[in-house]
Amino acid sequence: MAAGNVCRQELSPVHFVEWAGVVHAERLAVADGDVRFSWREFRDRARRFASALRAAGLRDGDRVAFLATNGEMPLLAHFGVPGARGVLVGVNIRLSAEEIGYIVEHSGAKTVFVSPELEDRLAHVPSSVRRIDTRGGFEAFLKTGSPDEPLQWPAHEDDLLSINYTSGTTGRPKGVMYRHRGAYLNALAMALNHRLTEESRYLWIVPMFHSNGWTYPWAIAAAGAASVCLPHVDPPKIWRLLDEGVTQFNSAPTVLIMLVNDPAAHRLARRVRVIVGAAPPSPSLFAKLEELNFEIVHSYGLTETYAPFVINVEPAGVDNWPANERMKRRVRQGFVHVAGGEMRVVDDAMADVPRDGHTMGEVVMRGNIVTQGYYADPEATETAFAGGWFHSGDIAVWHTDGSIELRDRKKDIIISGGENISTIEVEQAVASHPAVMECAVIAIPDEKWGERPKAFVTLKPGASASADEIIAHCRAHLAHFKAPSAVEFCALPKTSTGKIQKFILRARDRQPPSVQRGQTPDDG
Repeated sequence: MAAGNVCRQELSPVHFVEWAGVVHAERLAVADGDVRFSWREFRDRARRFASALRAAGLRDGDRVAFLATNGEMPLLAHFGVPGARGVLVGVNIRLSAEEIGYIVEHSGAKTVFVSPELEDRLAHVPSSVRRIDTRGGFEAFLKTGSPDEPLQWPAHEDDLLSINYTSGTTGRPKGVMYRHRGAYLNALAMALNHRLTEESRYLWIVPMFHSNGWTYPWAIAAAGAASVCLPHVDPPKIWRLLDEGVTQFNSAPTVLIMLVNDPAAHRLARRVRVIVGAAPPSPSLFAKLEELNFEIVHSYGLTETYAPFVINVEPAGVDNWPANERMKRRVRQGFVHVAGGEMRVVDDAMADVPRDGHTMGEVVMRGNIVTQGYYADPEATETAFAGGWFHSGDIAVWHTDGSIELRDRKKDIIISGGENISTIEVEQAVASHPAVMECAVIAIPDEKWGERPKAFVTLKPGASASADEIIAHCRAHLAHFKAPSAVEFCALPKTSTGKIQKFILRARDRQPPSVQRGQTPDDG
């Protein structure tokens, strides 16, 4: 707090754990396997961590990296590191050793905390960087700190809180900078939108290293809720935890697909609220989840917007709509959330597209929860902020009520015979086939039309379907020129957050022997 200023306190999500440590002192804060901590205990551990970091020589703005699976320790880092006025760098555990070395070196991290099973991923990290394992080494490190002093406030709410690196699928990963102010506001919005309370039991499926877990480490503290940690996606265990009292979680569609197709799947005794993001789900997946007693809420955002920027808020009476209309409404990404700022859908000249639900344009944003830029990369920052707005690279339509619905990544739009084809629309048609578990659609070259859609499909266990059957199914649901002209059955490559890696699919042989082809669709 600024000295002598009685009407201002710098906004920081660090405050939430200090608050929860008093208001919800004896309530459960974290369940990590057999380990349990109350909010008072967790707050004291955060204080110890911050104190130990300062005693070890950390100074304002120093970077501290974490390479760890979900658990109490990386959760604690979201308070201890910024509470020592350091900058947290969460590292994607699925990256190569060379990429991890680049991130640690590029960010300037002087210390890296690492899960013991991931130590081999540090092969390219400079030897000057201190390494502490998150098992015995972490607990020993905590003992060097004290729980007596509250966590420190930032000198200013615009100070750097964390650096989150993008996946780097088109080049080196870029370091997205988060401020204390943006994290504070987004966390409160997430607590509100997910309806978190002190009775909530939030299951950690989204990796904590991904956009700071969508800012939920801080949102959960702001609500006095409890974190249930899950180091790896394990569908049977998730079903057990749901039966044992989990009330909310966040997920990518690919995890939800795994859940509904797991042998343990069953209708839940009480409703569980799920915010889904990372990729657009299909209406058929929404319908199946609803049957199992999940309340699904669609969201949309990017690493550059502290993750969720848009939430699907349903109109009154939607439960009474016909099922197909209800599902179509629920798969929209929705509206800017209460703390988000501004969003537009624009054409190439930065003019708003009509709000007609048909005209496509790029989603652009600005506001308190847009990144302040890319760390040590002014050129990329200038490009992303052209015209005074952050350019998402995502293509959407704008509906009359102001909500948006994604159609594609700008680079993924298929142009066939001069017509734009949304891969998302084609994917939803493919996914509605009863034998299909999940799919991805990309463009392939076509001598006549320029480009045509190709579908990569994973079938449900025990199900069967031919390429011609899937193409015929799509032709029954889409204009014929939009239906895929080729189908390949395979496992889909994914990121750690569940996004399908279309760049890998594009890099494959365009016509491998395993491809089953149907007739090239046309307008007839």
